[in-house]
Amino acid sequence: MGVFQKAGNALARFMYGRNGMDQLNRALLWGYVGLFLGQTVFTLVKLWIPALICEALLWPLMVLILFRMFSKNLYKRQEENTKFLNRAWKVKNQHSGARARHADKEHKYFTCKSCKTICRVPVGKGRIIITCPKCGAKIQAKT
Repeated sequence: MGVFQKAGNALARFMYGRNGMDQLNRALLWGYVGLFLGQTVFTLVKLWIPALICEALLWPLMVLILFRMFSKNLYKRQEENTKFLNRAWKVKNQHSGARARHADKEHKYFTCKSCKTICRVPVGKGRIIITCPKCGAKIQAKT
């Protein structure tokens, strides 16, 4: 067994039962890289205050990344990751839905004020009253 194989096995034994890199840690790491590049640019342009702010944010972010990576409290870290994924999915889903609604020229979309449900109506019907299918609220609109 070679030296690299032994080192890999030792690392695998050390990481057993620890959180490791999940999606939230990857997002935090990308944030770290962005802050590091920002700090580098600010330093090259000689904008010292933004560079110092970036540097002050880099250290706690790296500590948080390492803490989450080596944490043995898997339940808490998985709960944090699930919350992050739910928020990220919601933002991604809203963006893709908005793009699809914008591309649809045959329908007009209205959002219910009370329950935030999106209602679809054919274009060219004039002034109409839309009844929300979810909560029953009335929406007056022009199509």
